[in-house]
Amino acid sequence: MKKMMFGAGIMALSLLSAGVNAAVSPEEAARLGQDLTPLGAERAGSADGRIPAWDGGLSRPGEDINRPQNPFADEQPLYTITRENLDQHRERLSPGQIAMFERYDTWRMNVYPTHRTAAYPDELYEVVRRNAENTTLVAGGSGLNNFENTIPFPIPSNGLEVIWNHLTRYRGGAVERFVGQFPVQANGRYEMVRLNEQLVWPEYLQEGRDPVADDNVLFYFLQQVLAPARLTGTVLLVHDTIDQVKEGRRAWIYNAGQRRVRRAPNVAYDGPGTASDGLRTSDGLDMFNGSPDKYNWELVGKKEMYIPYNNYAMMSTDLQYSDILHAGHINPEHTRYELHRVWVVEATLKDGERHIYAKRNFFIDEDTWTAAVIDHYDGRGDLWRVGEAYMAQFYGHDVPWMAAEALYDLNNGRYVALGLANEEETYMNFDLEASRSDYTTQALRRLGIR
Repeated sequence: MKKMMFGAGIMALSLLSAGVNAAVSPEEAARLGQDLTPLGAERAGSADGRIPAWDGGLSRPGEDINRPQNPFADEQPLYTITRENLDQHRERLSPGQIAMFERYDTWRMNVYPTHRTAAYPDELYEVVRRNAENTTLVAGGSGLNNFENTIPFPIPSNGLEVIWNHLTRYRGGAVERFVGQFPVQANGRYEMVRLNEQLVWPEYLQEGRDPVADDNVLFYFLQQVLAPARLTGTVLLVHDTIDQVKEGRRAWIYNAGQRRVRRAPNVAYDGPGTASDGLRTSDGLDMFNGSPDKYNWELVGKKEMYIPYNNYAMMSTDLQYSDILHAGHINPEHTRYELHRVWVVEATLKDGERHIYAKRNFFIDEDTWTAAVIDHYDGRGDLWRVGEAYMAQFYGHDVPWMAAEALYDLNNGRYVALGLANEEETYMNFDLEASRSDYTTQALRRLGIR
């Protein structure tokens, strides 16, 4: 292994109290792979047939090793949502998406036929089923007990469990990528920040997970800045802990100018995201990451919604970055939206906690557990930023991930896009051979030398 709503009678569920057992019964877990998909989504299609039944997803192991080709290249949009016909589609959009239509007359959504392409390696489905029966939240919900590898709560009962599924979803086990981050100004100008990133779960280290060395470690993350020249040599190392209240995220940064490694406690929560020009918080990478302890999480329910999906066109080497990155937002000519079911979770800042986002509304794809859209609100309760994940199935490795993610600032017209690699010769490497020694401060020093 290398790799909206509920029925009207169901009330919204809030963050469970400390000590409540979250595991389900064997009888309930047996639904996985039956009326539920192995990851916990509704297997059946929608009543009107617009969302099809899940039939196993798009899986072609070994095909298109580096950059998947578009399997839906011949499809045409069913229709296009614009400012003019917005009222016909409001109920299937988030408030943030609606705000994008209201701010930009150039914003539109090309809606295509829905394809439920999500698939994991078969061996992980049994892991998810075991988690369903065994994994529980620690007191307060800041960590996990009896957790294996991925998706602790395929049959969630509250908002926090849904968020943990996003945080722990499978992204290839051990993967390396060369991508660009683009802080885009209101006039459309940008400077690319070229990144080499590695993301490795302890189970996929060459040594395997060590119960002592990897205690409380969810994954290892390494990020090197390769361009522009003024930032080259900056390297970030993170040991992401499962319970960050028990033990804070371990983060170090090598600064090329100072030529030394130092702890980086601000690489968490609303600390500034690396080279994002103030447009992204540290916990805004991958749409949302890190400890959920600052918020109360309310499970609002489920709804059918237009979300970015199967965005293979955005990975095409026929495109340049300038074709995709336009003033105000990503060029909608190259984006694809589909109708899917999402979990709706509302996060509100706890009393006494501080964060630049007082509220975040999450819309999480039921098939992949990816936060497909997040609406961010400021301390006054005003909608501020809108995040979208331009998802795609990396079918050669059975990995649902994204072609890019973007966070749009409604106030100043700027945005940051991360994950594009259209002009990169090397893109994704799902066959990374990683050792624990690669993610030490000694290794960080070696990498940081110009």
